[in-house]
Amino acid sequence: MISFVTGKIQSVSKNSVTVLTAGGVGYEIFIPTVKVGNYRVGDTASLLTYMKVSDSAIDLYGFEEAEEKDFFSLLMTVSGIGPKSAMNILNLGSIDNIKSAIARKDVKYLTDVQGLGKKTAERLVVELQSKVGGYGKNQKMESGESQIMVDVIDGLVSMGYGKDEAKNVVMDLDIKNKNTQQVLKEALKRLGKK
Repeated sequence: MISFVTGKIQSVSKNSVTVLTAGGVGYEIFIPTVKVGNYRVGDTASLLTYMKVSDSAIDLYGFEEAEEKDFFSLLMTVSGIGPKSAMNILNLGSIDNIKSAIARKDVKYLTDVQGLGKKTAERLVVELQSKVGGYGKNQKMESGESQIMVDVIDGLVSMGYGKDEAKNVVMDLDIKNKNTQQVLKEALKRLGKK
């Protein structure tokens, strides 16, 4: 089992990096696409890895922190979620945001994952809600607030902003006691400053 790889980055693609170890072996390691920008050819990288062995391939999935790898493993305990789906879930945003969505039963947020249908998202919520329990108390979000977030993200996308960019901006906003228009205006201000 390969659980850690360190070496020099030889190439970077849209969802993976190739790391050349000191022993001369190059490993292609799939990483969350939201993290690809952190890597440059020639840099040294150290990644915790999860190895998936199947009949047709041996794939490595890489993580910068143990928390990411642990959450990835937790996601795969849900029936119907394999390594590729778990990696796509990690692309939704920060682990805290994903756990918060699970805790507040935000199936709509979770179905934005490529290849994750409504039934699997609902199963994910049911099976993991108690395991991410602290997020329901510490980051409680009313269903109305959740709907405002969804509406604002949809609005920004319809204005031509990328879905990931819209999500990142909206997730950083304080939406408590605000309506959709107010949150949308605040999001547009932040996007204008970029």
